[in-house]
Amino acid sequence: MPRDLIFPTIEPFATGLLPVDDLHSIYWEQCGKPDGVPVVFLHGGPGAGASPTHRRFFDPGFYRIIIFDQRGAGRSRPLGETRQNTTEHLVGDMEQLRRMLGIERWHVFGGSWGSTLALAYAEAHPQRCRSLTLRGIFLMRPTEIDWFFHGMGTFFPEAHRSFVEFLPPAERSDLTRAYHRRLTDPDPAVHLPAARAWSIYEGSCSTLLPNPEIVASAGEDAHALGLARIEAHYFLNNLFTPPDRLLRQVDRIRHIPATIVQGRYDTVCPITTADELHRAWPEAAYVVVPDAGHSAMEPGIRTALVETMERLKAVG
Repeated sequence: MPRDLIFPTIEPFATGLLPVDDLHSIYWEQCGKPDGVPVVFLHGGPGAGASPTHRRFFDPGFYRIIIFDQRGAGRSRPLGETRQNTTEHLVGDMEQLRRMLGIERWHVFGGSWGSTLALAYAEAHPQRCRSLTLRGIFLMRPTEIDWFFHGMGTFFPEAHRSFVEFLPPAERSDLTRAYHRRLTDPDPAVHLPAARAWSIYEGSCSTLLPNPEIVASAGEDAHALGLARIEAHYFLNNLFTPPDRLLRQVDRIRHIPATIVQGRYDTVCPITTADELHRAWPEAAYVVVPDAGHSAMEPGIRTALVETMERLKAVG
């Protein structure tokens, strides 16, 4: 397949809101072939939400493509809601959605935080996974979160400086809690500027070469609020116990066909984490894209993802 090729734009053949508890309803959609092989797409963040572009990683003539917005994200309601919002809730939501759609087993495809959720889901429900496709590996350990707040500035000092200097000097000693306080303030005049500062920081660090479109979309209010508020919530309240739990439980999923796709110059989720996962799970295919950063839309990464899904047609 030629480099930098994804499938044409498509529209869903079904959409809906699934009430998953007394507070949250998650948006879901189906695209592609109604009786095709099911694949579920897990967006990043947590809180980033999915977009129409994400439908294009999969051959619509072969796959039944299921995309949903996780709790508090995108088109799910309520937007930015952190109550009753944990990794375990999201894993349970996937099972509710799978059962509602009448799917026995599906391919699981996730990047960044989506790789975290994919691993957590697969380790809880390995019998439901035909395969795993994981991009930009994030295991939500304290060291990785510390890198987000401090390490990315090694490569993107301007973006990091803007992120830090958004806060008054007295609040800069604990960026996580300072941003969390502002992001959870009920006043939009307080939480929206903080959300934009957070989201633009992340977007600015997500590509190998500058991408103004990604940075501009990062600053849109709805996207920024879902992403920033829920990321801050997870980074403070939802760490795994023990921190390396996902690595420790790889034996539960070692038999599942898997591919890890990682940008060599990923600054948001550095390659060291993907390398650790691959060393713990050598059975998984490991594709390092030599000229890419973090974003799934980096040309080399999106091509590697499409090629992976093409190969998985043989798995069924």
